[in-house]
Amino acid sequence: MKHHEITQRIIGIFYEVYNVLGYGFLEKVYQSAMELRLNKAGLSVAPQHPIEVHFDGQVIGEYFADLVVEEKIIIELKAVQQLTAEHEAQLLHYLRATGYEVGLLLNFGPRPEIHRKVYDNAKKKLHGSDPPLSMESAVSV
Repeated sequence: MKHHEITQRIIGIFYEVYNVLGYGFLEKVYQSAMELRLNKAGLSVAPQHPIEVHFDGQVIGEYFADLVVEEKIIIELKAVQQLTAEHEAQLLHYLRATGYEVGLLLNFGPRPEIHRKVYDNAKKKLHGSDPPLSMESAVSV
């Protein structure tokens, strides 16, 4: 599995934060706590990392990933009752629009939820017109 060691460390930190804060805060609180703990663990973290969306060779939009860890993994944080297909699609689109191949969707809901997504760079065209949206390489954990 790509970046398995780093994702395992991130997941461990997610559970540490969840066990201390529990459910009920806004996503921004969880983002700050995750950033603090990831940095404390010696991992580099970029909060609110910009992601440009290209179409026909032009930038047509910009999104912000909650966290990017070690310049390898996108983390999208949620604080909702339950993750939905829309949340997973959001992370897959972030992976599609970037050179990142691994993403974690972490939910600080009533029960902690983790989804790991992989979108191989070989399956996408970066910054080209009309990149393919193949979900066959996506994996949930």
